Amino acid sequence: MPAPDLGTAELTLTGRLTTASNATFLGSIGDAAVVYKPIAGEKPLWDFPDGCLAHREVAAYLVSEVLGWNIVPRTWLRDGRFGEGMVQLWQETDPEQTAVDLVPEDDVPDSGWKEVLQGQDENGRIVSLIHEDTPALRRMAVFDILVNNADRKGDHVLAMASGHRYGVDHGLTFHSEHKLRTVLWGWIGVELSAEELQGVDRVLSGLEGELGSQLAKLLTAEEIEAFAARCARLRSAGKFPAPSGDMPAVPWPLF
Repeated sequence: MPAPDLGTAELTLTGRLTTASNATFLGSIGDAAVVYKPIAGEKPLWDFPDGCLAHREVAAYLVSEVLGWNIVPRTWLRDGRFGEGMVQLWQETDPEQTAVDLVPEDDVPDSGWKEVLQGQDENGRIVSLIHEDTPALRRMAVFDILVNNADRKGDHVLAMASGHRYGVDHGLTFHSEHKLRTVLWGWIGVELSAEELQGVDRVLSGLEGELGSQLAKLLTAEEIEAFAARCARLRSAGKFPAPSGDMPAVPWPLF
């Protein structure tokens, strides 16, 4: 029996994520578990007045595909019970793994991890925000720089049993102004690898062809122009940037 068409087959809702800022439902299309975020359930944001979050989520997936790093799970637009929205394949994480963590300052591992910042917990103890020092997370950090991700929380990094790391929740991306807020600051000043530079090159090339045409249906011309400029700047600098501007460098809450 052929697999159902993910774009047209019945989308059955099975639950709702009540902790999400916008209407977010769990569902299924045949045997495929999915997340469904209807555009009608989005709360207006004063600093993201153009377009909708669902379009930005799909745009982020398209960039992920051109990078070739499988960062964003398959994401597309389609109709559902509450109208058109973003649909994304659900990913079952490994509860025994974590890619981003808060630990007591004395428990920061000597290797394999990067410390981002220190702060105090509710009891006044010093804790450290850390993340893995892995190629998968480096690639996600590059992706976030390119798409200008304003909300890379620790819980938006999904640790899979295979060791793969997915990034989700990309509604706050592609702003034409600098908005980068992320927990993945561990490589400030580190040179990009040849593979990472090649990924940026693929995006720059794609903007001249199919990727540019696809993004034009989802983002404003100003946002696409700013996106292209970010790609070119990162390619020219050849290294991970430091935080800049007056806005916070990390999202809140961190998870």
